[in-house]
Amino acid sequence: VIRGHWILANLAGEPPPPPPPNVPSLESATVSARLPMRERLAAHRENPSCASCHNVMDPVGFALENYDAVGRWRETDDGHAIDASGGLPDGSVAVGVDELERGLLRRPDLFAATLAEKLLTFALGRGVTPEDGPALREVVRRAREGQYRFSALILGIVHSTPFQQRKTP
Repeated sequence: VIRGHWILANLAGEPPPPPPPNVPSLESATVSARLPMRERLAAHRENPSCASCHNVMDPVGFALENYDAVGRWRETDDGHAIDASGGLPDGSVAVGVDELERGLLRRPDLFAATLAEKLLTFALGRGVTPEDGPALREVVRRAREGQYRFSALILGIVHSTPFQQRKTP
């Protein structure tokens, strides 16, 4: 869940919707800890108020299931074989990190726009505003011309109006 949410929000530029009101706490919706993670989450998604978000987040995270909480590769989890089959919000299947990466890169403009927004936020020391939208679109356009190289994104940020006209506190 956490991995899926992070990838959607920080790489795919498609954060899941916020939870609806009155969603029960996880404590009141517990599932047996002896079940494999995929089965625990499937039971959690049976709750319609949980499913609206988890049907989007969980498949993305499943593609990274071979990695434990600290990033070590694993083949099993509590004696259960890892199933790294997952998917992306567009419905495409991604089994493992390589296919997840290919899926994300099928839309380089979306990935570049998300990364450009994160870079501009860092460069300005503040969040982006709607007024930054034209500059971000120009950064992505320039990045496209530069085959979406990281250096093209950095140069686009440095030459952008918000960066050029930033004020230090």
